Amino acid sequence: MNLTPKLSTWRSEKLQAHHLERLAVVYVRQSTLQQVADHQESTRLQYGLVERAEALGWSQKRILTIDNDLGKSGSTAEDRLGFQQLVTEVGLNHVGLILGVEMSRLARSSKDWHQLLEICALFRTLIADLDGIYDPSQYNDRLLLGLKGTMSEAELHILKQRMMQGKRNKAQRGELGFSVPIGYVRRPSGEIRFDPDEQAQQVVKLVFRKFEELGTLNGVLRYLVTHQVQLGVRVLSGLNKGELEWRRPNRATLQNLLKNPAYAGAYAYGRKQIDPRKKKAGHPHSGLVVQAPEDWLVLIKDHHPAYISWEQYQQNRAQLQSNQARANELGVARPGTALLSGLLVCHKCGSRMVVQYKQGQFHSYVCCREAADYGGELCQSLAGACLDEYICQQVLRALAPAALELSLAAAKHLEQDRSELDQLWRQRLERAAFEAERAGRHYHLVEPENRLVARQLAQEWEAKLQAHQQLQEEYERFCSQQPKQLSSDEKQAIRQLATDLPSLWQAETTTQIQRKEIIRQVIQNISVNVQGESEQVQVGINWVGGASCEAQIIRPVAKWTQLSNYPQLCQRLEQFAQANLSTDEIINRLHQEGFHPPKRRQTFNRPIVQTLMRRLGLRPHRGSQTRAVLAQHEWWLPDLASALAMPTTTLYHWVQRGWVKARQQPEYPRHWIIWADETEIKRLKKHRQRPAGEVLRQRWKGETPAIAIGPV
Repeated sequence: MNLTPKLSTWRSEKLQAHHLERLAVVYVRQSTLQQVADHQESTRLQYGLVERAEALGWSQKRILTIDNDLGKSGSTAEDRLGFQQLVTEVGLNHVGLILGVEMSRLARSSKDWHQLLEICALFRTLIADLDGIYDPSQYNDRLLLGLKGTMSEAELHILKQRMMQGKRNKAQRGELGFSVPIGYVRRPSGEIRFDPDEQAQQVVKLVFRKFEELGTLNGVLRYLVTHQVQLGVRVLSGLNKGELEWRRPNRATLQNLLKNPAYAGAYAYGRKQIDPRKKKAGHPHSGLVVQAPEDWLVLIKDHHPAYISWEQYQQNRAQLQSNQARANELGVARPGTALLSGLLVCHKCGSRMVVQYKQGQFHSYVCCREAADYGGELCQSLAGACLDEYICQQVLRALAPAALELSLAAAKHLEQDRSELDQLWRQRLERAAFEAERAGRHYHLVEPENRLVARQLAQEWEAKLQAHQQLQEEYERFCSQQPKQLSSDEKQAIRQLATDLPSLWQAETTTQIQRKEIIRQVIQNISVNVQGESEQVQVGINWVGGASCEAQIIRPVAKWTQLSNYPQLCQRLEQFAQANLSTDEIINRLHQEGFHPPKRRQTFNRPIVQTLMRRLGLRPHRGSQTRAVLAQHEWWLPDLASALAMPTTTLYHWVQRGWVKARQQPEYPRHWIIWADETEIKRLKKHRQRPAGEVLRQRWKGETPAIAIGPV
């Protein structure tokens, strides 16, 4: 039966000579590959339009058939090379007539359809379907073509809506089928059950337990690789469909396993939904966005057997989220020296404080949110060592009462871990032994005369026996290195370490990552508030479980004036100087009264006290014996350096080179005494002002710098 209209219905006065001078394009499209394979009559009908073009006056050489879009949807022009070629040919004024069985073959998108109409109207290109020939430049034809395009788009929308609603209704009953994840199988009845293979179940349980223990995806992956643990995967397609294969673990598989709600016994539909704003040109399947559980289209809990609880699944998702290296997340513990990265919160603005390393060794904690986002000043900062030391003391103090209990739990955990690994090894050995026995049975069942088959089966049997023997040897090495039960010496060592947590904490074998993980187990966050530019820091600790505490610590500062008690310190030094106390007596008094230098690790000593008192214009008492030895025009070395406005070290170097007249006390403390009258002081100041380059040139020539030395 011929479904095409008669030739008379195609005759139209719209067809002009200039149309026949150009190409006639026959556009062929089917929406899916299934339609191409099953609906071949539609394909023949579209190819048959070539005969219609010939009947209208086009020669066969001037007819172009575009069929690149067979098996592609007309909902968009992206990835439709045939439609793009058609638009290009029309835009080059090469096409006189476009033929298609209906408008939906050309496009099911109003955007693409009206774009084609605009170009056809501009270049006077005709469009023909089974109903007739249309001129897009004429109002009536343009109106009719626009209506047909709108109906075509609406038809596609209705079809999609019916299909999606049907899928959603089926999903709401939990009956929409999907590929079950590792550790599950689907029965012919549609029910989801645990994988009947005991080893496959054991590996899945091991993955969840190790993630709960280690807390990171990479940690679980390293553990599986170290202990040669493989994942049991059911083949989804091919000749071996449904069979169990053992494959190496990889990051992507473990990530999907931890994020899949099916392991919590939940049926979920709509976990990923398309966001049109994130679709990429040329990628029709892009734009999928992972949704939060509350935004899933369907969620049915307790739908099938579960490996973990729903609460543990949510904890795993939260842990994976916090492991990301983002400003608002805690992040993974890293090998850096800063123990509190990710835990510190600025008390002033509420932002998370970051770590800054100096010279790759020293670190500080800085709140730079204001500076980074708004170009302002740093909110606050402090050296990291003092805060780390205080937090470590608090953590060790909190863990001390539970030290013995923790040691017993650690011993039990080690034994459980080794027992589980031993069970996995035994299952692998049992599987290898079964494979070898089955290969042996196949060999014995073959007829001895059939040597062609017997040789092949003998080789397979030999390979299985060798694999079993190799696995047995590896298992014996595993048992010797990691026995199932802890020895008495190992248990005693664990108990002994529990009685001395500080030694274990400071041990070289304890890594920074381990210290950070311990801190994160007991502390939720730490609030820091630096009191202005002083050394006082207010620290608030929020412990896991809801408890909190506050304390004030001392941080190192750069200047004396930053000390909160600097005015009191100056007042006390002035009182000590008026009381004619010696430097050693001043140091003892300062320590007794609780004063300290700006640097945290420093204590008061003679150079620090003398420098500070000189800066304040005070002179510590030197004793009657010291003052008696000074003659006329004699100076103590620091006093003369202060009068000359030069560093004490520079004047001391002049003494060593013999550029000034000086003598040293014969008795303790053997201070240097320099002779300098007014004339000598003027000459020393003049020499002090000389350019350094001139002095260096004189030294290079072996000359003594011109400096007047007073009479002996």
